[in-house]
Amino acid sequence: MSIRHATLDDLEPLSALLDGYRQFYRQEPDLAGARRFLQARLELGDSHILVHEGPTGGLLGFVQLYPLLSTVRLAPLWLLNDLFVAPQARRSGVGRALMLAARELASSHGVGHLKLATEIDNRTAQALYESSGWHRDTTFYHYGLLFDTQTVRD
Repeated sequence: MSIRHATLDDLEPLSALLDGYRQFYRQEPDLAGARRFLQARLELGDSHILVHEGPTGGLLGFVQLYPLLSTVRLAPLWLLNDLFVAPQARRSGVGRALMLAARELASSHGVGHLKLATEIDNRTAQALYESSGWHRDTTFYHYGLLFDTQTVRD
């Protein structure tokens, strides 16, 4: 299995994977939006995107990590925000390999803490995470606040 950093050359197939990921989470298809989003990430370098390239060169999955800081730990942490494996490649070790590569990348950057969130019903992902050594947070509740940023203008 070949895992490597994504490049702008991966933009088209990676955009299709990201659009599939978004649809998995019940978002409307938006391939152009996925492409714009990924192009910005790759050009700005504000996330780490690893891709799994199959034996014929096609992308079978990706993981995206965002650098953050922990005030409590006084150390960096990364948010593993996205993990997606193409349906035809599921249950073949691609997801596990991407998770391991994400851990190794974080460690090589001196990051000793990864976080992620998944849907409560996503038992398949939970089984992968737990079998890979991840622990469910039972100490903190996590909250979110959604608001319309389109109405906020300078």
